[in-house]
Amino acid sequence: MFRRDLRPDSWFFSFLVGSLSRSLFAFAALARNQTSKGFAPVTIETSRHMYEYVATALDWWHADRYCEQHFAQLLVEPQGNEQASFSKLLHSHHIRGSVWLNERDGVLHKPKRRRNHIVPVLVFGHKTDTKYVKVLSDFPALPAVTACAHLQWDTRTQEIATVFSYAVPAFINEFQLRGFVDEEGFVRFALIVHEHHSPYLPVFRADGQWHHFCVTWQQENGTWSIYADGKRRASASGLCAVGSVPQAIYGQGTFIIGQDQDSLGGSFKEKESFSGNITDLHIWQKVLSVEQIEKVRSCWVVEQDLVFRWSSNTLEVESTVQEVTAQFLCPGPVEECRVFEVGSSGFSYASCLQTLPFICLYRKDAYWQLKKAHLESSHSLVGRVNMLAERTVIPESIFTSDVQDMNLSVALGALDVLATVLKERETSVLESSDLLSVLQLLKQVSDVEVQEGEELKMLEQLGQYYVEVTELILEEQNIETWSSVSQVIRGPMAVVELCDKMVSLLAPLLTAGRTKIMVQHGNVGMEVRKLELGKQLTSEAYLVQTSEKDSHDLIEVPAEEMQRLKARGLHKLVVKNMWFGYSSLQRCLSGTDNTVVFQDTAASDGGQKYLSTVVGTAVISAALLSDYQEISTSVRYHLQHHVQDLSNTPVGPICAFWNFSLSPDAGGMWSTSGCSVVTSLPDSTACFCNHTTNFAVLLQVYNMQRTTKEELTLQTLTFIGCGVSFCALIVTFILFLAVGVPKSERTTVHKNLIFALAAAEALLMFSELAKTNQVVCFMITAFLHLFFTAAFSWMLVEGLLLWSKVVAVNMSEDKRMKFYYVTGWGFPVVIVTVTLATSFDKYVADTHCWLNIQTNVIWAFVGPVLFILAVNTFVLFRVVMVTVSSARRRSKMLTPNSSLENQIGIQIWATAKPILVLLPVLGLTWVCGVLVHLSVIWAYVFIVLNSLQGLYIFLVYAVYNSEVRNAIQRMKDKKKALSFTNCSHPINYLSSPRNTTSWETGRPSVAESALSSPVQKDPPVKNITNKGNFGAKIPMGISSIMSPERPAVELTAFKSSVSKQGMLRLFSRRCHPEALQLSSLQWTHEQGRNSGIQE
Repeated sequence: MFRRDLRPDSWFFSFLVGSLSRSLFAFAALARNQTSKGFAPVTIETSRHMYEYVATALDWWHADRYCEQHFAQLLVEPQGNEQASFSKLLHSHHIRGSVWLNERDGVLHKPKRRRNHIVPVLVFGHKTDTKYVKVLSDFPALPAVTACAHLQWDTRTQEIATVFSYAVPAFINEFQLRGFVDEEGFVRFALIVHEHHSPYLPVFRADGQWHHFCVTWQQENGTWSIYADGKRRASASGLCAVGSVPQAIYGQGTFIIGQDQDSLGGSFKEKESFSGNITDLHIWQKVLSVEQIEKVRSCWVVEQDLVFRWSSNTLEVESTVQEVTAQFLCPGPVEECRVFEVGSSGFSYASCLQTLPFICLYRKDAYWQLKKAHLESSHSLVGRVNMLAERTVIPESIFTSDVQDMNLSVALGALDVLATVLKERETSVLESSDLLSVLQLLKQVSDVEVQEGEELKMLEQLGQYYVEVTELILEEQNIETWSSVSQVIRGPMAVVELCDKMVSLLAPLLTAGRTKIMVQHGNVGMEVRKLELGKQLTSEAYLVQTSEKDSHDLIEVPAEEMQRLKARGLHKLVVKNMWFGYSSLQRCLSGTDNTVVFQDTAASDGGQKYLSTVVGTAVISAALLSDYQEISTSVRYHLQHHVQDLSNTPVGPICAFWNFSLSPDAGGMWSTSGCSVVTSLPDSTACFCNHTTNFAVLLQVYNMQRTTKEELTLQTLTFIGCGVSFCALIVTFILFLAVGVPKSERTTVHKNLIFALAAAEALLMFSELAKTNQVVCFMITAFLHLFFTAAFSWMLVEGLLLWSKVVAVNMSEDKRMKFYYVTGWGFPVVIVTVTLATSFDKYVADTHCWLNIQTNVIWAFVGPVLFILAVNTFVLFRVVMVTVSSARRRSKMLTPNSSLENQIGIQIWATAKPILVLLPVLGLTWVCGVLVHLSVIWAYVFIVLNSLQGLYIFLVYAVYNSEVRNAIQRMKDKKKALSFTNCSHPINYLSSPRNTTSWETGRPSVAESALSSPVQKDPPVKNITNKGNFGAKIPMGISSIMSPERPAVELTAFKSSVSKQGMLRLFSRRCHPEALQLSSLQWTHEQGRNSGIQE
């Protein structure tokens, strides 16, 4: 055990106590005296920022803490082109000298923080052959080793001194560190391994101060390094040669501090003994990384592969070696921080313990928001807290408050009083200044340094008060207050950062008998637990009971991930968990209007943004620590949905985490990187993420919120497109009725589809005008529902008709038409009637004359549409396959020697034609409506495609339809023929538009044959329908689907008109009767041929 009967007559002990006290107590006095009086900083305003120059000199840590507690940050290094102008700006305000700087890259250079460390120190007063300390530990074989300690070198002598020596029977000098002070005043170290000696190299200055050193060696290549004060001072390889094969350092040896062993455990010599002070010696069976060495220098112990820990219970101390318990500030005084030289506009480094003025940097909008909160404050909460505490717990002004170094007792008392006051005014709303003052106090408490030897029961109570205060300020009535200070604190997620610091303070409570500490109050909870990665590995879950009965939230590290961590050599872990239940933090994130929808809150890897998302669950977090260093791991979490406002709204779950580095001015934003949905239920969602942080489930509301300009543009496009489409449909419908198009199933279906679409689009154009009249709006909605559903039903009929031409259907034409009418009109009437009967009160939307998408009514339209689109997609696929096959056979028959390029071109055209013709009548352009909620671009595409559907039908089924063009041509021919009033045989040979050609054969009747045979001059028209002989004069359609048993099926769009050579001769010969007979016969033959092709 360490003895405390210290001898004051030892000058070296006085030197030790003095050197320790100077850095500790002088600093403490500085913190008390220079921060307790208050001061008036100089404020400098620029176009973007506010700078607050604090003339009172503080060390770097207190300067950084001062700015952070005032909702600012320590001045960041100006960019190259800004340095000179910024220096002039400071000069203009009479600011000179040096000021502290923060690191610009916060990721690579983490904030430098000190901690008080109570540690046993060994005092070797002067060189002697008797003073030694033996390590009582069994060392294993060491293929790699790291030894670190804090050291204070005796500057009175320049003789070689042995810091430690490790001896085994095979090699007395198996592992040893020794050094001396050179003529230039530097301490030089040399490492000995397997009796092989490295050169003496300078590592730190012999200045009588405490220095931290680490030495590393590994068996492979004999690589070694020496670190001093966190920096590598020397390194090389080859310190291992024992024969041809490198050997590990042997185990089961004797480790002596302060003496060189000339025999195993003895034979010490005075001239090689150590003179100075040493503490915090730790030894690892591995080579520590630079980051780990930095942590060790900061008085944190790396647990992984640790073979010796500094402890009085593991040391055998010789009686003349003095032992003391002293307090360190880690890192030591040699820590260097960045400094801005105002006069020279340059940069330099200074000891972080040096006291310098500093500048706090504010964003301009945040600074004035802070000022406004201060000026409008009534200080009611602050006054009540200070009165109950009978001292100043919270200063009235956050601008004049100073840095306060709280200890555990002071922090506990402050939070106790604050929690009492907040509970007294539980129903009242916090003022902005009150909320900022509470957050400032929470910042101070989270910065408390837990000193060794303090009562740890107070620490657990502090955690309980901290969680209680956090829950009280996140109550729903304070939502507007959070919004009013959002620019200052960068959003309410700043509370999560503070709670993360607090949960880290609970780690010292973990012991072998108590492996889990859990604190919860209302909607805020935190937990810290210790994990031993032993043989039996199971998933570790943090389970929280929610407000709903028999439901809970959880987050866990999967068992397979624990196995992976164990394979990495990790044995002991600390897990931090936090939980923020719904109704507190989530509503604060949602804004000031007490709604839960906000936009642009999640971003994926590729930058895609999810609009109209809401935080629909609790926020839960997890972090794994090994040796106080966070390690990456995967997690699973399962959260209950808690958004009552969206109970009847279609939503989609998004697994996300809060990324503080995205949009830092706003405090971060939600990101989906590395997260995915595992399972999704109506009331909960399970997620997987490949990292640890703060998680939640966002619910994307499929109710696109657009700007007024976008809505106006979309309405204008809809009106114009529907107007053009309506006109085109009306013209097409009139043409089908007026020009005498031959009646068939296809034309009948076309006319019904055109009528339904025209009626629907006419109502749609004028639906916006009916929004003010509730009754009219209801009727228009019902008719819109009816006609749009009917339009889609007739699109289904179009698909069924096309299918009947491809596949044999055992149903007569009369029965088919009855079935088509029932499907086209009966089905929509039934749907609309049932919907009105079951959802009359919820039928119409609030803002438009259309179905209510907030309820299930919308599925009365969407459901049938999705079914019809699926059926027609399958029909189109089948038609395309048959068309391509038919085109391939026809190409081989007509042009067997054509090139491969021509055959490919024919097949591509055979594929494209049916797609172009069938898209408008099958309704497949409506498929893009599924994508409308993703982006406003899809809304534009959807409106353009479907608003112009009528125009497309007009072009394809009227302008380029051979039936319509032939009918129009017949009307022209009849009109011209009837105008020949001076003819000698004025017979009405064109009185009927009907075919006299035989339907089956396409040949003229017997009477016509007899009449026309004497004057027949042109060759007869061949029957192409049954024999498939495609002549050059016959106009080809898009495709012909050939079958041995049935006539060909042909899509008639884009046909060229049949030339009427007989009619042209008729018009040229005028009134010759023989010409009339000839032309009439040719007309009859040609009409019969066309009818066969169409059918």
